[in-house]
Amino acid sequence: MICRSACTLFLALVLSMPAALAEEGGRMGIAFVQAPEMSSGVCTGADADAAFACARKQCVDGGGTEEDCVAMTYCFPALYSVQVSILHTEGLHWQEFYCGWESKEAALAAAKVACDRERRPDLSECSAVLLYDEDGNSEDAPSEQ
Repeated sequence: MICRSACTLFLALVLSMPAALAEEGGRMGIAFVQAPEMSSGVCTGADADAAFACARKQCVDGGGTEEDCVAMTYCFPALYSVQVSILHTEGLHWQEFYCGWESKEAALAAAKVACDRERRPDLSECSAVLLYDEDGNSEDAPSEQ
């Protein structure tokens, strides 16, 4: 019983270390908000509430409504993220966001998996469109996906 409690405590401490180290290092999280068919927003922040509030404001300022700008994804620490543009065979289109990757290459690999037509045969088009660094700076994704 004592061993189980000690192991549980040890595991909890080990699992909390990356977040604590990231927080001490001044790292930011990244939030993605989307109003399908209308607008989106992306912001970094010290915590999820701040990042989502900023991203929601961008979404509304871009033409989305307060009700339609929905929180999609948040990662802490932000690391590298990729935005994937998707078109369904029935004509709907949307964005998916994958964050928390150690490198640009890993983020692009996540996009490649997300766009795998064998896994998702209902997609007409799918490609990585933007990469984000830990500070929320974006760059166009390479065209080969």
